[in-house]
Amino acid sequence: MFDAMQKADILIEGMQWIRRFRGKVTVIKLGGSAMEDARALAHLLLDIVYMETVGMRPVIVHGGGAAISRAMAEAGIAARFVHGRRYTDDDSLEIVEEVLAGKVNQRLIDEIDVLGGKAESLCFRTKNVLFGEPLELRDEDGTILDLGHVGHVTRVDAEPIRELCSQWVVPVIPSMCMTEDGRKLNVNADTAAMAVAKAMHAEKFVFLSDVNGVRVDKDDPDSLLHSITADDARRLIADGIIVGGMIPKVQACLDVLSEGVKKVHIIDGVLRHSLLLEIFTSKGIGTEILPNLPKRGNGPIE
Repeated sequence: MFDAMQKADILIEGMQWIRRFRGKVTVIKLGGSAMEDARALAHLLLDIVYMETVGMRPVIVHGGGAAISRAMAEAGIAARFVHGRRYTDDDSLEIVEEVLAGKVNQRLIDEIDVLGGKAESLCFRTKNVLFGEPLELRDEDGTILDLGHVGHVTRVDAEPIRELCSQWVVPVIPSMCMTEDGRKLNVNADTAAMAVAKAMHAEKFVFLSDVNGVRVDKDDPDSLLHSITADDARRLIADGIIVGGMIPKVQACLDVLSEGVKKVHIIDGVLRHSLLLEIFTSKGIGTEILPNLPKRGNGPIE
């Protein structure tokens, strides 16, 4: 009886969040370790099916870097990176499309199907929604770096995404875009997901990370900050508390918030049911970043 009452308490706690987010769009950037761990991926997709079942409107934007690297190795093509971006020549682009818009995308759709949900692809092979142009990066002396077929998103066709959401179908979007004249480009998954979140005026944008969020001590998971504002985040960067690879991730979160997205979450994608625990509990298990509004849990110490 005690266990049953505990379960009832959990359901009641979740009800307030279900009511608040019913009908609202949540964009989820799927990638990293979670994509390589079959068990973790299954739990994440089950969470997404649950979100749709209770009336939320999840949208998946995914990468697949490790799968691309494996496919390139099998094809005898050495991976090459320029300032952290995958150099994409003609042969590489063909593999990127086959992996992202093909195998990985279809795998996610099939698994959501098996879990009782419904998902559809939005990409070159169905209905493309991401449009962009070649990405220009410069080195220290201002020289433009050659990245091959690498781009960034300049426009999102949001209407097909809204249409699927209204039909209670989960849109699944690979991180590739097309130029206005029909050329295909490889795109960083984080920036592609950010573009979708902005275009959809999402209630939430969820970064799946390899750590549990923003920490006071980057090496101590127990020093997690459950909730910070945009101003807190800027101060934590300036004070050297947010360091390393977390800096560009948090800066990306601030950019999304500045474009009207209501809230950003950074969570550990490998933790079982991390999405449900973050969204449907009062404390959450990751870090939420808000646009200078009241915080939950333990914000940074003044």
